[in-house]
Amino acid sequence: MQKPSGYDEAQTIGQLTPVELGGHYAVIKQVSERKTEKGKDMIVVLFDFCSPDKQTGYFKSQFENDDREDKKWPFAGSKYIMINDFNDPTKTSKAFKTFCTCAEKSNGMSIVWNGNGWGKQFTGKKIGVVFGEEEHKYNGKISMRHNPKWFCVYDKVGEQDIPRPKYLNGSSPSTAPAKTDDGFMDIPDDSTDEEIPF
Repeated sequence: MQKPSGYDEAQTIGQLTPVELGGHYAVIKQVSERKTEKGKDMIVVLFDFCSPDKQTGYFKSQFENDDREDKKWPFAGSKYIMINDFNDPTKTSKAFKTFCTCAEKSNGMSIVWNGNGWGKQFTGKKIGVVFGEEEHKYNGKISMRHNPKWFCVYDKVGEQDIPRPKYLNGSSPSTAPAKTDDGFMDIPDDSTDEEIPF
């Protein structure tokens, strides 16, 4: 076999360092207004980590190393936010108000409300973003992902706690026994019929 093209540059599975959980210093790359599949208004915020964050440029690096023809900004570097409250469409959603307020306080700005190009006023602005774990199911496989949970004021990043993990069934992991505070998993005792995940 000849050495495949791009072999030396290719990453191995698991080589990518995951996003650290908790607060991150970020810069907004783009805010776009969109519609959900059901026609509801939302915004999509693309961001990247910036100095003094430990993982500065994390998503830009992933994007630049993506060799697919139709490469997209990494999913974990984006946040989809409904504009109206899910239960009461006559009210603004908490997530949208939080994003707007955090952007204003982080940059000493006042949002300009207009019909055209509304999202452009956020490009290059700083903001804080908090990451937590979420359980996902894709192609029948369940895994934990590090996803953006909410935005915060840039100067308050260091005060953010790590959010509790979010599981598909609402309260407990579907994939494996829970980890203890020392980082090890609780393994069932010999009297159970549960299968150990290794």
